[in-house]
Amino acid sequence: MCIKYSNKFAVIGHPIGHTMSPFIHEQLFSLSSKTSCSYQALDIPPQKLAASMPTLRQFRGFNVTIPHKQAILPLLDDCSLEAQAFGSVNTVLMQDGKAIGYTTDGIGCLKALEASGITPEGPCLLLGSGGAARAIAFALTTVCQQPDLTFAVREESLSKTRDLCASLSLYAKKLGKTGKYTAVSYQALESRTELKPAEKSFSLLLNCTSVGMFPHVDQCPVSPEVVACCGAVFDAVYNPHETRLLQTAQALGIPTVHGMAMLVWQAVAAQEIWNGSSFQASDIEALIENAAQEMSRRFQEGA
Repeated sequence: MCIKYSNKFAVIGHPIGHTMSPFIHEQLFSLSSKTSCSYQALDIPPQKLAASMPTLRQFRGFNVTIPHKQAILPLLDDCSLEAQAFGSVNTVLMQDGKAIGYTTDGIGCLKALEASGITPEGPCLLLGSGGAARAIAFALTTVCQQPDLTFAVREESLSKTRDLCASLSLYAKKLGKTGKYTAVSYQALESRTELKPAEKSFSLLLNCTSVGMFPHVDQCPVSPEVVACCGAVFDAVYNPHETRLLQTAQALGIPTVHGMAMLVWQAVAAQEIWNGSSFQASDIEALIENAAQEMSRRFQEGA
């Protein structure tokens, strides 16, 4: 039986008040002439996620952000091979009565790095081990010749992160690679005396946590000393556009990549899944700039 779905889409998360996803997806709908499609933000606390699924199944598709990227997995009917392997979902498609999960975070991150001329080879430092970190880590394992990833997490997350490292190691072996994966606490990272800026212990730092996100804009996940040991810095946080972490890196003359680029590129991948849409790279680069300007305008107006 063919099920006819609405042209409604959404993003779910908690908190979700300052999300830029509706603005970005509405622009993408316009670029692909899908003007009948609509997109909204739904604030769903963790304890209400399961109860919200019947409502979410009425949409044609929806995005998933913090803190639901892993929690939603058992609530879906099926997942792409990547989402199953990565253990994270940020995009859901309703098809033939089934909710199917996908992950586009990794694609978004890689596209953002590529557009900035940054190649993620050499030792990488990832902050966090949640849904975004998982997807990005698996994506890095896929594209890097010799994956070498260190995860810095809170002390209470070390056990879970070591399990993630084991999963990544198995995934690397399936790809015919020998990956190196390490889990350390933030305290251990900060106290590592061998971290010397001149040696650039990490080629790339990737912040996959929400530290520094609006309204806590004065927070930075690591010290300037750690930042100084990295060849480039990527921050998945897009609100504000210039996080404290990126400001710290820029003051040290280190190349940076903004979270808005990843947000837009992963949205592009989601639209490809939902509608089979395709876009010009120049249009996407312009959209990234427009989205950053729109976010700045909202801040200035107190939105």
